[in-house]
Amino acid sequence: MMVKKSEVLARRGLLLGVVCLLFSVLSPAFAQNTIMVTAEGLADPNAETYARDKGLLIDDLRRDARRQAIEKAVGVFVEGSTLVENYTLIDDRVLSETKGLIKRVIKESKPWVADDGFAHMMIKAEVYLTGVQDALRTMSRQSRISYIRDYGNPRISVAVYAQDADRGSWQTRSDIAENLLKERILEFGYRVWSEDATQALKTEMMESSALSNQTQTTVSVSHLKAADFSILGRVRFDVREVKLNSSGIRLKKHLITSWTVKCVNNNTGEEIYFNNKVPRHNSWSTEDQALEDVGRMIGQEFSKDFFESHLVQPNHLFELRVVGLPSYDIGVLLKKEMIGLRPFLDVSLRNYTTSGLTLYEVNFAGGQADFAQTINSAVIKPLNAKFGENVYRVESLTRDVVTLLFQSEKNQAELVEEFNTKPPASLANASPARIAQVAQNDETLKKVEAVNPAAVAFLENTTDAGTNSAVMDEINNF
Repeated sequence: MMVKKSEVLARRGLLLGVVCLLFSVLSPAFAQNTIMVTAEGLADPNAETYARDKGLLIDDLRRDARRQAIEKAVGVFVEGSTLVENYTLIDDRVLSETKGLIKRVIKESKPWVADDGFAHMMIKAEVYLTGVQDALRTMSRQSRISYIRDYGNPRISVAVYAQDADRGSWQTRSDIAENLLKERILEFGYRVWSEDATQALKTEMMESSALSNQTQTTVSVSHLKAADFSILGRVRFDVREVKLNSSGIRLKKHLITSWTVKCVNNNTGEEIYFNNKVPRHNSWSTEDQALEDVGRMIGQEFSKDFFESHLVQPNHLFELRVVGLPSYDIGVLLKKEMIGLRPFLDVSLRNYTTSGLTLYEVNFAGGQADFAQTINSAVIKPLNAKFGENVYRVESLTRDVVTLLFQSEKNQAELVEEFNTKPPASLANASPARIAQVAQNDETLKKVEAVNPAAVAFLENTTDAGTNSAVMDEINNF
């Protein structure tokens, strides 16, 4: 049966298209990673601009909500303090590019004007994470400022164990295999950490956590000294005698029956890589020669980018427990406040009990290395600033569970009024540029001053603070 040339070309084209499709799905180089973000947009309904055109209020509110979604994605790569200090530049180069960085808006709430003096709108959006990172890198090169967190020098420990018929346990380690593996890691520019010290520090951390009746803590002084990653290899030998027919001499041959390798992310406990190998038709005259080749083979399992890609954790889920909330309604109002906070990509209210225990599932921007510090600076402080007193404090903080204690002498009606009439907690640690964007009326600025006096003072001390353009010029030059 003859097949026409056009049909052959068509089949080839179809096959090529399928291959390209599979390659784009399977290869991270061709797929842009995204992240789901819930954010809150704000606008000042009392601004003169909106008195002339109410449609502009909705447009600006929607624009700010999208900007906040991108800002949360930026928080994956940039420290909160760095973002605030360089907000204007990052806003100009990154946050304003909502069309290119937001893949889609999944949900958008109806806008409403609250008793706090602001118009509000919530959105749930899918943001291109790789696009945000690329934009930050480009900006960093242009401005010669390092914005992105430094993940380029991870600490890696190595241990390779050997076992044969004479050695029934895995107690023997191979310096030869380990040293070859360490050489490869050093070629990447990474630091080699002691596996013995890492294990000792892990034990110390577990013991100190047990004494405080807590599970393994996310951040501790000991943990910060341990390796970021541990590479663990195991090699199983079989030693056999071989008789040479020509001379009758008996020689020992070392055969590797199997070897395994795994890599553990010590920041999370996750096994991020594991593999098994069964070599065939290979034998060595000495154990050292065999282990030398094994060290090279294990080293080839890892690339330079392997460790950095696992250090950059865009998000992780944890359970937030709040003890002491007087009602379910207060729990809902707290959820709304937390949605506006930069580190929280998403917040879900899971359960409330009459005993005052409220459970939330929170999607946190970033890995766990800076978790405790971020909870304190970017969550507790702004929430307390909204109330003007220390009503929230951290009761306990473990790897996946954070417990906050809420204490206030005010009754439920007074608390509801505090939530509804005072400015959002997200403005408590906002930059002057951010506040200038959303608070353009003197009365609104006075409300914001109660939660963020330093930023408002900066705005009031600028030349001709009554005109927004002059304020923005001053901030751009700050």
